[in-house]
Amino acid sequence: MNIKQAKQEIANTLRAYLARDGLGNYLIPAVRQRPVLLMGPPGIGKTQIMEQIASETGVGLVAYTITHHTRQSAVGLPFIQQRTYGGETFSVTEYTMSEILASVHRLMEQTGLREGILFLDEINCVSETLAPMMLQFLQCKTFGNQRLPEGWLIVAAGNPPEYNKSVRDFDVVTLDRVKRIDVREDFAVWKEYARRKGVHGAVVSYLDIKKDHFYRIETSVDGLRFATARGWEDLSELICAYEQLGLRVDRDVVGQYIQLPRIAKDFANYLELYYKYQHTYHVEDILQGAWQPITVSELRSAPFDEKLSVMNLVLSRLGEEARSTRDQDALTAALHTALTAFKARIQNTAPLTVLEQLASARREALKRDREAGRLEKERRDQGLREINALEDYRRALEQAGITGPAEAMEAVRPRFEQEVARRKAQGEAAGAMFDNAFRFLEETFGQGQELVIFVTEITAGYDTSWFVENFGCAAYFRHNRELLFDDTRRRIRADIAAARAAEQEELPHA
Repeated sequence: MNIKQAKQEIANTLRAYLARDGLGNYLIPAVRQRPVLLMGPPGIGKTQIMEQIASETGVGLVAYTITHHTRQSAVGLPFIQQRTYGGETFSVTEYTMSEILASVHRLMEQTGLREGILFLDEINCVSETLAPMMLQFLQCKTFGNQRLPEGWLIVAAGNPPEYNKSVRDFDVVTLDRVKRIDVREDFAVWKEYARRKGVHGAVVSYLDIKKDHFYRIETSVDGLRFATARGWEDLSELICAYEQLGLRVDRDVVGQYIQLPRIAKDFANYLELYYKYQHTYHVEDILQGAWQPITVSELRSAPFDEKLSVMNLVLSRLGEEARSTRDQDALTAALHTALTAFKARIQNTAPLTVLEQLASARREALKRDREAGRLEKERRDQGLREINALEDYRRALEQAGITGPAEAMEAVRPRFEQEVARRKAQGEAAGAMFDNAFRFLEETFGQGQELVIFVTEITAGYDTSWFVENFGCAAYFRHNRELLFDDTRRRIRADIAAARAAEQEELPHA
C-alpha cells in the first residue's frame, strides 16, 4: 500500500487498540495488541506519518532511531539487589529502567497524556547484542522485567534488505506476533502531501513531468545512487531559504540532496528553466491581469512540458496566496474565540491579567504539544501568531493605561477589526489572482486539455481547494461543472454502447 493508506491503517489500528468496553477495559486486550511493523523504502515518510497521526488523534509520541542505542541504553544498566527467598538472602541482578520506557513515562508525566505511540525506526538494523532484546520487546512489550504502559501502540519501521546491507531478518516467531504493513513509494500521494506542505513549485513541477525521477535507487561502480522523497522535500526547504537569501542553487547543491547524478543534473537544468519561465512569461503580471498578447501567443505555441511548467508556476503562486488567506482566516477565528473569552472574564479580572492568561494558556498548549512530539510546523506558526496578537493587545492597553472592562473592549475591538479587514483584503486579492489566472488560460488555450489539468490541480491542492470552497471562484465552478457534464456524458455513451453490445450478443444467430 502507499504511505497515505498506511497512515490510515495505523490510525485505525490505534483507534481499535484504544477503544474500551462498557466496563472501561480495552476491547482488544493488551496481550493481543500486536505491534505494527512498517516496512518500506527509506525516505518515503514513515516518520512523518507518525507525527501526523499523533497530532490528529491527540495522543503522545515518543520516537527513537533504535540503531543509535546500545543494549545498555535500551534495556538499562544492571545493579545488585538483596532479595530474601525461603528465609535466605541472595544478591540478585536487576536492571535500571530502560531509557526508552523512561521516556514514555516522562512524556506521560509532563503532558498528562496516558496513551500514545512508541515509534522505533530502523528496527531491523539493530546491533547483534541488542537484537534479542528488541525481538523480546516486539513479542512481549517488555525490556527485562519492565513493561510498556497500557495504551501505547508500538510502531516499528524498517527497510527491506535491498535498500540496506545491515538489515537482519525476523524469525517466524516474531513475525507471527506483529501486524506487518508493507509500504511503497507513490508519487501521486506524495504530490498531495507536497501541495499541503508548500513544497517548492519547481520540485513539484519537475516531478510532475518526470515521475520516474521521484524515487530511484541504482547501483553503480561507485556504490548506491539514489533520489528519494525525503531528498526532494529537504531540497525544497533549501531552495526556499536560498531564494529568500538571494543565493543560487546550482548542480552541486542539488547533488548534495539528490544523490543520483543524472537526475541531479537534470533537475538543476530544469530549475534554471523554471526561473527563466517565471521572468519570460511574467507570472506576477498574469496574476495581476496585466499580461501582453505576446505572452499568450508564446505559451500557446510552446511545447507541452513548457506549458505544464508555466501552469505549475501559476498554481504555485495561487497556492501561496491561498495559504496566506487560510493563515489569516485561522488567526481571525482564533482571536474571535480568545476575545469572546476576554469579554466574559474582564468583568471579574483585570483586562491585562486576562490577556496574559490567554497568551500563557496558548504557550502552554504549544509546549505540551512539543513535548508530546505532535507539534507540526503549521500548528506551531498559527499558535505563535495568536500569541503575538494577544501580547500586542496587552501592550496597547498597558501603554494607554486602560484598566476598566468597557474601555478595554473598546480599545481591543478596533485591533480585531483590523484582522477581519486583513482577512477580507487577502481573500479579495487572492480571488482576483484566481480570476486572472483563469482568464489568461482561457485566452491562451480556450477549452483545451490544459484547462482540465489546471482545474484538476486546483481541486487536488489543499490550499487552493480550501480557498475555492470558502471564498468562491466563478471561473472554477464554471469549468468544474463543464468537466462533470463531460464525464457524465461519456459515462452515458459508454453505458449505451455496452447495452447495445449486450443486445447484439443476445440476438439469435441466423
